[in-house]
Amino acid sequence: MSETTETISPARPGTPITASEEQLATVKYDAAGLVCAVVQEATTREVLMVAYMDAEALRRTLESGRTWFYSRSRQEYWQKGETSGDRQYVRALSYDCDGDALLVEVDQEGKGACHTGERSCFYRAFGDS
Repeated sequence: MSETTETISPARPGTPITASEEQLATVKYDAAGLVCAVVQEATTREVLMVAYMDAEALRRTLESGRTWFYSRSRQEYWQKGETSGDRQYVRALSYDCDGDALLVEVDQEGKGACHTGERSCFYRAFGDS
């Protein structure tokens, strides 16, 4: 079924995460105001995708309990799954030791995280594997 005729179920509410101002101040954004966000399935630990957040996308993610990103190519915010129905519900969000990368642990809803229809964006391997 094409995405235009497919019935997409309504989103369930996400669970907000409370972050302190001190924690938020630890995040280091690049010259474009972005930080890399690695998205991982909470139960299997499979890396699903990598995207970028700015301070607003991070705030939206924390407040809504759903993943929000900033598109570098379109220069706009997008909430994962609003078009496809393949939504991500945040279970935990952490930052690395340098504060320049985020790890977003999610419950992935639907067929997967990749816009190609694959479960993970990392479905291609180098070599003969």
